[in-house]
Amino acid sequence: MGSIRHAKFAIGQVVRHRIYPFRGLIFDIDPEFANTEEWWLSIPEDVRPRKDQPFYHLYAENDETTYLAYVSEQNLLLDETSAPLRHPDISDRFISDAGGTYRLRPRSAN
Repeated sequence: MGSIRHAKFAIGQVVRHRIYPFRGLIFDIDPEFANTEEWWLSIPEDVRPRKDQPFYHLYAENDETTYLAYVSEQNLLLDETSAPLRHPDISDRFISDAGGTYRLRPRSAN
């Protein structure tokens, strides 16, 4: 049995990639790698992350576009710019306050 790992970041935090020029909002966390082997092998070996760490689902954006990203913990840093995010899906799941903090929207019962 392996040791229990705790995620460094939380849902609703804004992060940026350590190497590539994009940032995003965390909307889900996998305690360890949970994508396809094909996806993992498509990453160049010299920058391929370990699988035994948390992976984060992001509403991501760069200067040109918005998209979804799946990023290892080792490649994320806390984004401290306070710049607003523009990803169109954020408002479906999150509420942002004037200080740039994101929290999940309350779910309504059907």
